[in-house]
Amino acid sequence: MFEKQIIILSRDCTALLVPSGARIMLHVGTEVTITQSLGSSYTVAVYGNLARIDGKDADALGKTPTNPLEELPENASIEDQVWLQLKSVYDPEIPVNIVDLGLVYKCEVIPDVNDNTGYVVKIEMTLTAPGCGMGPVIASDAKQKILAIPGIKSAEIEIVFDPPWDQSKMSDIAKLELGML
Repeated sequence: MFEKQIIILSRDCTALLVPSGARIMLHVGTEVTITQSLGSSYTVAVYGNLARIDGKDADALGKTPTNPLEELPENASIEDQVWLQLKSVYDPEIPVNIVDLGLVYKCEVIPDVNDNTGYVVKIEMTLTAPGCGMGPVIASDAKQKILAIPGIKSAEIEIVFDPPWDQSKMSDIAKLELGML
């Protein structure tokens, strides 16, 4: 269980309003309450709104971002690395990763035909709601985390809505976390 934490920002940083995804500037000295800290991003309550602060700005919160790839054994397959990175992507409003939420419909890791030493990753994913303003942010987060894997040359993230997402796509872990089991 995550305990909320009040923090005073040590420097200016950008954030994204949840759920619209609108970019805002939070200034040094602003008081925020961390409501969720998962996958190296932070959801904070500020001025009566929720906002997402990216892991690259963790120092503004006095935090150090984590790298999930450090948890894997050295001989982990490229597929294992991709799935681990996807499991570190969270919707800022839901404390469950996109894999366990059942949002990732397809994940292909293909050798790069232009470079025999690298890989191309193609992802098809959906959102819990078609109008989710955070959709592009979540897709971008997934892409950046996949591109951080050594040997990945490119990553394509496509948001699809067929088939539509529903709660039956969630893993038992997600259902348990959200009190649905």
